[in-house]
Amino acid sequence: MQTTGFQEAVEAVSRDDKRYHPEAYAFLRDSLEATLKRRKKATKEVGGHVAATELLDGFRIHALAEFGPMAMTVLDYWGVRCSEDVGHMVFNLVQAGVFGKTDEDSLESFVTGGFDFRAAFVAPFHSGKIPLNAPGADQVPSEE
Repeated sequence: MQTTGFQEAVEAVSRDDKRYHPEAYAFLRDSLEATLKRRKKATKEVGGHVAATELLDGFRIHALAEFGPMAMTVLDYWGVRCSEDVGHMVFNLVQAGVFGKTDEDSLESFVTGGFDFRAAFVAPFHSGKIPLNAPGADQVPSEE
């Protein structure tokens, strides 16, 4: 694995693959770091390989903590719309030499171990009430 600066690698990756905003890669790196910190706190284990399912869970937790109800909007703006997108970003960073991988790692593991973005980032904030911008929401109900 070559030693490339993260920002340098993101710039190169973003030139080659324009699907994802450079900020999405920085957020992915932060999610990985937060995942490793949670693991260390829970198990006292330092470092080590992070599998796709663990990284995706950390990505979800970090997005909710950072962006709350705006998580889906921010991720969508960055081009990250599903777990497979996270996998593509991971493998872009692997190819750039800033992330490592094992023989067991694959893009497919981000699909099979993934989650539904709408259920993860929208449903927790849905009250079940009619949104204020819904058609007819500004009308007072008649008393018939």
